[in-house]
Amino acid sequence: MFLQESGEMYLETIFILSKKNANVRSLDVAEYMGFSKPSVSRAVSLLKKGEYITADNLGFLHLTEKGKEVAETMFERHTLLTSFLERLGVDSETASKDACKMEHHISEETFIAIKKHAEKFIKD
Repeated sequence: MFLQESGEMYLETIFILSKKNANVRSLDVAEYMGFSKPSVSRAVSLLKKGEYITADNLGFLHLTEKGKEVAETMFERHTLLTSFLERLGVDSETASKDACKMEHHISEETFIAIKKHAEKFIKD
């Protein structure tokens, strides 16, 4: 199953929410993302079908290893790109919004190059 940008965003959101609270519900995802419950329900169904998440008998969502890998990748990209843009002088809100767009489309090669470059400045 090909995972689209929106699927990556849902996985990243579940990852972020699960760091704050082990029990993540579809409603939590909807509130965090500002999406309707039916939209989240459809996405959750697709992510389950793709074996990116599971839901227990109480309805709590859990990332599978496959889902966690994608979520951690998106989270790392978002965090690093936001920080990188802020260091270039972009305000925090704009940096975060732009990083969110970039994280889904940037190639692995380009991300690694930016990461290596950014690490030089983080150490200083």
